[in-house]
Amino acid sequence: MTLASIRQAPKAVLHDHLDGGLRPATVLELAAECGYEQLPAHDAESLGQWFRDAADSGSLERYLETFAHTVAVMQTPEGLRRVARECAQDLAADGVVYAEVRFAPEQHLERGLSLDEVVEHTLAGFTEGAEQAAADGTPIRVICLLTAMRHAARSLEIAELAVRFRDRGVGGFDIAGAEAGYPPSRHLDAFEYMRANCAHVTIHAGEAFGLPSIHEAVAFCGCDRLGHGVRITDDIFDSETEPRLGLVANYVRDMRIPLELCPSSNVQTGAVPSLEKHPFDLLARLRFRVTVNTDNRLMSDTDMSREMLKLVETFDYGWSDLERFTINAMKSAFIPFPERLRIIDEVIKPGYAVLIG
Repeated sequence: MTLASIRQAPKAVLHDHLDGGLRPATVLELAAECGYEQLPAHDAESLGQWFRDAADSGSLERYLETFAHTVAVMQTPEGLRRVARECAQDLAADGVVYAEVRFAPEQHLERGLSLDEVVEHTLAGFTEGAEQAAADGTPIRVICLLTAMRHAARSLEIAELAVRFRDRGVGGFDIAGAEAGYPPSRHLDAFEYMRANCAHVTIHAGEAFGLPSIHEAVAFCGCDRLGHGVRITDDIFDSETEPRLGLVANYVRDMRIPLELCPSSNVQTGAVPSLEKHPFDLLARLRFRVTVNTDNRLMSDTDMSREMLKLVETFDYGWSDLERFTINAMKSAFIPFPERLRIIDEVIKPGYAVLIG
């Protein structure tokens, strides 16, 4: 299995940040167009290297500081459309057939756009990118997730925005940002609104903070999926025969709550010490619903194929394993069941059948 062969496999990503996946050249060009002069480098190669180095801090808070530059160039209709368009094209070129891409509309209002306008321009960019990808022979289905920043006070407003646009390309609601000191339960009104409207919710939890973050996301906020969730291992204990699960871990597994694991990013933010010590394989063997994700392609210098290759090289996975992780993701997608089933039966399974032989 090589990077080239894995790139041919159909893939599904549930956790990819729009503002964390820009092309370095696009950052430079948009910065010049909008007059942003605070970039730390002025050629694409150096800028890409700066993002990678800055993200390798081992701290979620410092990792998040890199987004100041990408968000700054995504304040205009043209910038939003271009970034979304290129996102869809880049994912499709990597063999991704289904993608859920999230971003925080509240961070893109500095030049006078309204929340609705931010979402409209972003969705238009995804549509353009998907259309071009289909024309290039790499069709992709892209869904947008709207994120509220957990340190701010606009979560209910963003939840209402997600429901307002759910028939136009928005699939669900998320909260993100530094976890410590900002528990998900601070946003209960937003989650209650989503549940009242039968809408989907994923929550960044169990990344930089431990088990209480996951417990709140599941027990109080009623999340459908856990963004990252690697700290679920805080509730898994060694025994002489097999690992013993605590109440929270057992509930997450029993209820098939998907874990949006992002191997490279989890190492960069210090959520896990190394790829070799990432709990992905433990969780997979314990039959949690694990999924493979990119998180931030720019900051981690990655894509879905590279994330899968790293798992293959670290844990000796084969094609059938990658197929299972991909089907896990599609089972967990925020689109109607018939659409999920169609992609699994008509795209993913036939694609892996060719590779498995």
